[in-house]
Amino acid sequence: MPHIFGPVPSRRLGLSLGIDLIPPKTCSFNCIYCQVGNTTDNILEPSSFVPVNEVIEELKSVLVNTSPDVITLAGSGEPTLNSDIGKVISEIKKVTSIPLTLLTNGSLLWQNEIRKKVSGVDILIPTLSSVKEATYKKIHRPHPDLKLDKIISGLAEMKKDYKGDYFLEVVIISGLNDTDEEISGLSKAIERICPDRVQLNTVVRPPADSSAVSVSREKLEEIKNYLGGNTEIIASAPLKSRENNNDSKVDRIIEMMKRRPVTVDDISSSLSYKKDEVERLVKELKIKGHITEQKHGNDLFYTSK
Repeated sequence: MPHIFGPVPSRRLGLSLGIDLIPPKTCSFNCIYCQVGNTTDNILEPSSFVPVNEVIEELKSVLVNTSPDVITLAGSGEPTLNSDIGKVISEIKKVTSIPLTLLTNGSLLWQNEIRKKVSGVDILIPTLSSVKEATYKKIHRPHPDLKLDKIISGLAEMKKDYKGDYFLEVVIISGLNDTDEEISGLSKAIERICPDRVQLNTVVRPPADSSAVSVSREKLEEIKNYLGGNTEIIASAPLKSRENNNDSKVDRIIEMMKRRPVTVDDISSSLSYKKDEVERLVKELKIKGHITEQKHGNDLFYTSK
């Protein structure tokens, strides 16, 4: 299976070329809102899952034909569970000057060794969605050995020495962490962590568990105003459009769908294909049985079989 995917549209980063360092679905969390699905291998011990040289050679090949806004370490699980992530980061830096981003659940940053390994990325985006133990467990369904106080301490320690852009993602879920008490607790933790930005998100794609329900834009605005300053809403933000490369349109569409559920608008915006053309191609793929359709809210999402 290829380690590189996309480029795919990112609501916060523009056109993102993904690098997947983890077998699906290997993670320290089993988040109810995860768009990749339920965790099948819930672990804490990092392992060398993929050959570093294989990843780098594939990246070199892909970059010949595409020019993304960022390269993002993300994908089928928690990237910091790859014990070679530090080497991957340093080798990517030798290949390209494109900004390198790490999307992480932040659960392992309390370990000094892991903080050192990931310090070379240009943009770090960890997640914190509650400071209440019971809520944290309901949302993230973590490995039983993980402790919330350690995770929060790790997020704060990472910020002290990190030189890049530090964006803290907060995923708000209706009926779980959207109360005044929850947001007040998050505000105190955010003050301790001191991220460069706080990015508010909610459930915008079909989640692993149907109990993960999105909150309204109005609620996100209310939370943003409470948290103040450097807080922004990234849920349903406009997606950047970029020129497509010479790859087969159908192949690129299917590749996007392999990694996460996408809408027709996602495909059209990311790949600069006309919307009516995307609708036609998606309809053909659905008739041929290559993709599945799922409704979430008012939107139709498509995934590759």
